[in-house]
Amino acid sequence: MNEYPKIAVIGGGSWATAIVKMLSENLTEIAWYMRNESALEEIKVNYHNPNYLSSVEFDVDQLRLTNDINKAISYADYVIFAIPSAFLSQEMANLHVSLEGKVIVSAIKGIIPETSLIVGEHFHQTYNVPYENIAVLTGPCHAEEVALERLSYLTIACQTEEYAKVISNCVSSHYIKAKTTDDIIGTEYAAVLKNIYAVACGIAHGLGYGDNFQALLMSNAIREMKKFIKKVHRMKRNINNSAYLGDLLVTGYSLFSRNRMFGNMIGKGYTVKSAQMEMNMIAEGYYATKSAYELNKQYGAKTPIINAVYEILYNGKDPKKVFRKLTEKLD
Repeated sequence: MNEYPKIAVIGGGSWATAIVKMLSENLTEIAWYMRNESALEEIKVNYHNPNYLSSVEFDVDQLRLTNDINKAISYADYVIFAIPSAFLSQEMANLHVSLEGKVIVSAIKGIIPETSLIVGEHFHQTYNVPYENIAVLTGPCHAEEVALERLSYLTIACQTEEYAKVISNCVSSHYIKAKTTDDIIGTEYAAVLKNIYAVACGIAHGLGYGDNFQALLMSNAIREMKKFIKKVHRMKRNINNSAYLGDLLVTGYSLFSRNRMFGNMIGKGYTVKSAQMEMNMIAEGYYATKSAYELNKQYGAKTPIINAVYEILYNGKDPKKVFRKLTEKLD
């Protein structure tokens, strides 16, 4: 008898592909939904996702591949969402089956634009999913390093310890170590905010700031993150744990970070639109910046880095001038 639950992964990007790879180490069957039918056919014939992490080869006998989100969710006990936050509502518009009794796992590191909510809150308020049935899967972990089977660490956040342990067991392997926490809201906001700070790091690099300033920027970013999350959801947490600080560091410094890449292009003089077109990938930090900036109007946390990135991305301010002012506010 299979000791693992039935799991569906929703998404066709690099993070979804990495999650399917992790699950395939333990599960005999995984439902995998992606909208791109040609990519599904490619996986069936050539055993890899043609668009993301194409070096990863799958055993197609393990996969229930579908471009029907209803089939994938109907199959599963646990549903892992790994699609950009900007597209979640569009995908869910096609859903006709109930989420009742399902454990919803968010691997989405963003805020839903239509509701300005983090993913867990969005599922709770929009689809009546109880908080005890919501989990968050976060890093520090880049999909590209999962593909290479480099040692990586995950954090599973859930109010229900049993569910967190089940998910942890399903993704763990010789190259993945997973731990659990009950700080769902804190870890999810951290996953959102670190993308903004990674954009800031990229802008700084694009402007020619060196390692010394980058270190100062990241030091200020973790303190700013702590203030923001404390305002939004006060509970006892150690902001230096890997789910917060670790995820921030890998996203801010790694060459695999698309948010850092996006910021680097902005710092070098690209417009937002031209940077997005050239990347041909979603930088969640772009959407997160506006959402966090607007949300902070309610809470009033001191967030000079978020404010600076917002001024550049949404008000068209000159990155050089904005960062010159920002350097006077950091310590």
